[in-house]
Amino acid sequence: MTTLMFILGIVVFAFGLLVSIAWHELGHLSTAKLFGIRVPQYMVGFGPTIWSRRKGDTEYGIKAIPLGGYIRMIGMFPPGDDGRIVARSTSPWRGMIEDARSAAFEELRPGDETRLFYTRKPWKRVIVMFAGPFMNLILAVGLFLTVLMGFGIQQQTTTVSSISPCVIAQSENRDACKASDPASPAAAAGMKAGDRIVSFDGRGTNDWNTLSDLIRDSAGKTVPLVVERDGKQLTLHATIATNLVAKKDAAGTYVQGQYVKAGFLGFSAATGVVKQDFGESVSWMTDRVGDAVDSLVALPAKIPALWDAAFGDGPREQDSPMGIVGAARVTGEIATLDIPASQQLAMFVFVLAGFNLSLFLFNMLPLLPLDGGHIAGALWESLRRNLARVLRRPDPGPFDVAKLMPVAYVVAGIFVCFTVLVLIADVVNPVKIS
Repeated sequence: MTTLMFILGIVVFAFGLLVSIAWHELGHLSTAKLFGIRVPQYMVGFGPTIWSRRKGDTEYGIKAIPLGGYIRMIGMFPPGDDGRIVARSTSPWRGMIEDARSAAFEELRPGDETRLFYTRKPWKRVIVMFAGPFMNLILAVGLFLTVLMGFGIQQQTTTVSSISPCVIAQSENRDACKASDPASPAAAAGMKAGDRIVSFDGRGTNDWNTLSDLIRDSAGKTVPLVVERDGKQLTLHATIATNLVAKKDAAGTYVQGQYVKAGFLGFSAATGVVKQDFGESVSWMTDRVGDAVDSLVALPAKIPALWDAAFGDGPREQDSPMGIVGAARVTGEIATLDIPASQQLAMFVFVLAGFNLSLFLFNMLPLLPLDGGHIAGALWESLRRNLARVLRRPDPGPFDVAKLMPVAYVVAGIFVCFTVLVLIADVVNPVKIS
């Protein structure tokens, strides 16, 4: 049964992956057609075609390997300086440029001269190339909101899990009290496990972060606490101690190994699944986007540890880069967890949402062959044309993105090597969640 559920989790992820890819390419397709660009193919997957159907100018289909997708637009690159599109050079670098240029025109038909991608204004080309990643961003936001507002997320609550008998600096890393340790304010006030703190010093406490900040800011004060116990509300009074406690960053996350002096009540908060309102959801997603950007910037620095995890005896860190195989294994593992089905579904959706957010950020890198590379090329063309107009110089014409194809091949080669490294690590030393 466990194996069956593991396979089911992988199948669910594979389906979500296909939908995400198709959704991405739909953004490119719809905007290209909106601006009159001819699109001969819209394909989900790579390799041999297993199904296709032609409608109008476009062949729609599914290919055998569900690891990507593409649309083909005619005239992605402008003709060469001589106006020819099939000239072939003996130089390998020049050959790459001319191969790319030739491929962009290989399905040119009479009347297509006005339907070429490169003939569209730069702002239209930016929209076409941005539309794909933007669709992934829309999907990620929608999925995150579904989980945050519909299912809720695991977090600390205002319910008391346990009471600390004494005041111990959190930096000391000990549980046992000494005779010299003063009683904790929570214990002295008569708080008990299971109490839900309704208000603190006259202010409502609906979430843990609010309560935590109020406690930290009240060192030395005697404050009234309203707790709910067995369906009744009781008012307790506690003199908040000053203690060395874990530092929190602007997002309310504890900073590992750093401590500050602040107010201390002396209890552990229970955790539970809590639904977020729209404002809290937006704040949470903003923090996650920031985390994702930081992770993308830090990606090169993680390669040595990833190599050691794949080919050495190094551990696989929880924040280690993970590919499609790794994500599929995680979803398979989620399906086998002994948790409510609603929480399994929420975790599935979270993984898929994170995958779409990663697709958006990765594709926005200003490097060919990524969408961000074509966007950068269109923006550069717009800049130099506008600059020429202001300086009353001749129009420099379209920027020939094809000239960057040698760089694109190098970038693609690096991506392929990195993908293979992640794949090996995902197979031999996968990230695990349980």
